[in-house]
Amino acid sequence: MSATSDLDAVQRRLTGIRRAAGRQWALVAGSLGLLVLALFACRVLLGDYTVTVPDFFRLLAGENIPGARFIVMESKLPRALMGLLTGLSFGAAGAVFQTMLRNPLASPDIIGVSLGSSAGAVIAIVLIGGTGALVPVAALIGALVVAAVIFLLSRHQSTAGIRMVLVGIGVAALLQAVVVQLLSRTDIYRANDALQWIVGSLNGATWERLALLGLGLVLVAPFLAAWGRRLRILPLGDDLAAGLGLDVERTRLALLVVGVALTAFPTAAAGPISFIALLSGPIARRLNGGRATIVIAALVGAAIVLAADYAAAYLIPGTVLPVGVLTGGLGAPFMLWLLLSRRAGASEG
Repeated sequence: MSATSDLDAVQRRLTGIRRAAGRQWALVAGSLGLLVLALFACRVLLGDYTVTVPDFFRLLAGENIPGARFIVMESKLPRALMGLLTGLSFGAAGAVFQTMLRNPLASPDIIGVSLGSSAGAVIAIVLIGGTGALVPVAALIGALVVAAVIFLLSRHQSTAGIRMVLVGIGVAALLQAVVVQLLSRTDIYRANDALQWIVGSLNGATWERLALLGLGLVLVAPFLAAWGRRLRILPLGDDLAAGLGLDVERTRLALLVVGVALTAFPTAAAGPISFIALLSGPIARRLNGGRATIVIAALVGAAIVLAADYAAAYLIPGTVLPVGVLTGGLGAPFMLWLLLSRRAGASEG
């Protein structure tokens, strides 16, 4: 009887912990959702040309307000939507890679996936003279090729997660050299065209690019929902995950493809906006009590991109910086902090 009572007490405690975690998740996700909505509204309504909320809805309804229609519908709104979608996608990709590989530094921009997209786009522009839809397609192909190389070189290893990070860093260094070499041998006009695919910018946001990005994310979403549930088991370690009935190699391959797609589509639309994937995962973990969550990481990514794009546009009067410049400046010290904190933790352990 005592054993039964103890078991019931443990079950009640576990249920209470799960409910508390669920309430915290809902609170954090709801708060971040409101923050993202507020930042989105600021990016659309405020700035050099301000628009009232009633006028914005009149524009959405199709009414023609002289001057405002072009600025809002062809510039501000596409840019804000591009920032929203790229932030959500990069944030989710960061959470997938970092949780799958059990390393907060294992973001797609660190292990070479983003650089694969950049290299594909730069090769298409410089060597083929590609323009239009060819460049985003080349960026997608570049990311997929890099991901395949990383996976093939790190499979069938007991430390596959760590090996994948190290292989990715090496591939990223090689791709960086390739991109620099190509740019040094081309003319200034092609180099200028390739700049977006190196730095990351929302300046080229159009409804056509938004449609392609939105379609890509809609196609990826069901796979993310299906395989994302298994992402909670991989941090337990390969042996324990396999003991629980998980096909570790197949799961890691599927999540790798999902993470690459979440990185490649926004990179093909806006270029590799630096460090969004790296920043989002650890911030989401801290907000959610140390637990990994793709949804919260995606919302954090969207908030960072929208805030950084607004700051990049108005931080220096008369100068519009690419959003990737600002996020790169924020992300570099954050990465150093992550490295130092992990080293300190290892020393204490």
